[in-house]
Amino acid sequence: MGIEKLTIIAFLVSFLFVWIITPHFLPVLRRLHFGQAIREEGPKSHMKKSGTPTMGGIVIQGGVLFSMIVMMIATGAAVLFPVIVMLFFGLIGFVDDYIKVSKKHNLGLRAWQKLVLQFGGAALIAAYTGLNPDIGTALYLPIGGGMVDLGMWYYPFTFIAVVAVVNAVNLTDGLDGLASGVTAVSMTFFAIAAIGLNLLPPAMFSGALIGACLGFLRYNSNPADLFMGDTGSMALGGGVIAVAIMTQLQFFVLIAGFVFVMEALSVVIQVGYFKMSGGKRVFRMAPIHHHFELKGWSETRVVTVFWVAAALCVALAFLVYVA
Repeated sequence: MGIEKLTIIAFLVSFLFVWIITPHFLPVLRRLHFGQAIREEGPKSHMKKSGTPTMGGIVIQGGVLFSMIVMMIATGAAVLFPVIVMLFFGLIGFVDDYIKVSKKHNLGLRAWQKLVLQFGGAALIAAYTGLNPDIGTALYLPIGGGMVDLGMWYYPFTFIAVVAVVNAVNLTDGLDGLASGVTAVSMTFFAIAAIGLNLLPPAMFSGALIGACLGFLRYNSNPADLFMGDTGSMALGGGVIAVAIMTQLQFFVLIAGFVFVMEALSVVIQVGYFKMSGGKRVFRMAPIHHHFELKGWSETRVVTVFWVAAALCVALAFLVYVA
């Protein structure tokens, strides 16, 4: 069976798993009182979401994991690396979410605690992939074509890329359906690129991740019945960067995943300018999706525009990649 069909099957298995399992998972979260606590400094319109079940990232990861187990049994292909990366960062998010729901507060792990765990994971990923002959230290260049071997610079580059992407996707998860939709759209680039490169493991994993995100959207679109929480957003970030590394297309995250980049940059700019200017702000609120909310855009409009922006970025990534 061809790589295209196997990728589609991985997509369908994951999609159906999440679509079918989530309605049975929701009552469990409600019984456990795993409801989202909304931060007081956020948009006031979000206060009505308080108590919405969270940690839906468990079913997203479950869908991808189930799909990959099925596909590994069927094909014999090893898809362990992206699965382990997804589960590792998903576990960090799970601990963060569990502390939040236990304390009934929006503060989970301290920032330094999350960073220490992320740094540890990023260091292991950089070391493993750089020394892995199937991946190595060479990357595809978006401009000029060909590949460049970063040599020893690969390790700090990958370390930074992993931490940056995981946190960028995490920051994007602030509106109903935003992170799941943007991830599904952005990952289409890596899925098709992996198929073109005839790399079965990242192709199947990408298909499964897209399927899980779209299956989850049924319950996460506005008004959301379930939030993915950091359990989901950090897992998605781990999945995105893992596939980018496996396909050696890390630079293309800047294009295909530009919405994630924009979200993260808005926070960096806001915090930096706030400190340098003595309390002034560039945006009404960061990440930037909240800026548009406070300008009067409806949540659905913001999410739709960001989905379209993600699709345009993917189209641009394809143009650059083909050229």
